[in-house]
Amino acid sequence: MIASIMPNYKRFDLAFEHGEGLWLTGTNGRRYLDFGAGIAVSSLGHSHPALVEAITAQAKKLIHVSNLYQVPQAKALADLLVAHSFADSVLFCNSGAEANEGLIKLIRRAQYKNGHPERTRIICFHHAFHGRTLATISATGNPAYLEGFGSPVEGFDHVPFNDIEAVRAAITDKTAGILIEPVQGESGIRAAEPAFLRALRALCDEKGLYLGIDEVQSGMGRTGTFFAFEHAGITPDVVSSAKGIGGGFPLGAVLARADLAQHLTPGTHGTTYGGNPLACAAGFAVVSEILRPGFLEHVRTTGAAFGKMLEACVTDHPSIFEEVRGIGLMRGLRCRIPVGEVLEAVMAEGLLAIGAGDNVLRLVPPLIATEADCAEACTRIGRAAHALSNQ
Repeated sequence: MIASIMPNYKRFDLAFEHGEGLWLTGTNGRRYLDFGAGIAVSSLGHSHPALVEAITAQAKKLIHVSNLYQVPQAKALADLLVAHSFADSVLFCNSGAEANEGLIKLIRRAQYKNGHPERTRIICFHHAFHGRTLATISATGNPAYLEGFGSPVEGFDHVPFNDIEAVRAAITDKTAGILIEPVQGESGIRAAEPAFLRALRALCDEKGLYLGIDEVQSGMGRTGTFFAFEHAGITPDVVSSAKGIGGGFPLGAVLARADLAQHLTPGTHGTTYGGNPLACAAGFAVVSEILRPGFLEHVRTTGAAFGKMLEACVTDHPSIFEEVRGIGLMRGLRCRIPVGEVLEAVMAEGLLAIGAGDNVLRLVPPLIATEADCAEACTRIGRAAHALSNQ
């Protein structure tokens, strides 16, 4: 007999009752140090007072009205995002996959409106992850995600990551733009080289293409800058955001320059829930905290220290760990033994982490993590590695 919840998730036998800061308390009564943050979502940790207050206050007044009407909360959040980014305009939705769908449609629509209806193809990269809808699994290109769902959605060409000549060779007269994650999260915390991102920007300018950046996991302060592409000193045309933007409340966004955004006119795209008062009140509280003076500097300082601590873990346990990856508080430990075994071992030590591709243990704690929190996490990783070495 099948369970009432469909079996598409492989879940640990663990549930939680409540959380505070970086700590979660399970129904088993045990406390866990959360360095997974709901897959890089709980950017302010658990039960953050500003986020709880924003959601509670808004829920008492108005939860949903639809986009048939003006939504002042959406306008306030859009104004905040525009004021602190490259973007001129914002589209709200509910998730990262929806944000990437909107990004893809916007690139194609802008090329069409600019007299290039033939330009519909988008260059993506090996080992990417852009979501689970039919279009975004096609943009991802991973055969394991495509299996059993029929023919992939047309219009995506895949090339090696960090290879500018491969990108140049893939461009045809049907290419509309490029879509890239500055740090590939799901495939093992693989960072794009800053010079590669700069070369992509130059190539798009040369060929009349749009540069789309998928910041669903790497954005909202995760790497120590508001968006990860800022490390390369470039300006994209359109960016997708989700995960950390709502701090745990479902929210996604597409941020774009005016020359693209102007083409998403009534009837071209829509969402029932996207940008509703409750979601945007939550998003405004989260983004306001991330933009508070000193917050991003804290992420940079803590993230750099965390990276050094993880390097020490590799040095101390070379039979378990191979290398450290990532930037800021988006980190990965490539393992020499199956990452599933490492996950079980760190959980036994009361630490929550996430598996990723290429046999990587992903560590993406709430952005409020301190150096002491990171040291505690590394102590638990060390104990887990010691136990694994002695098996």
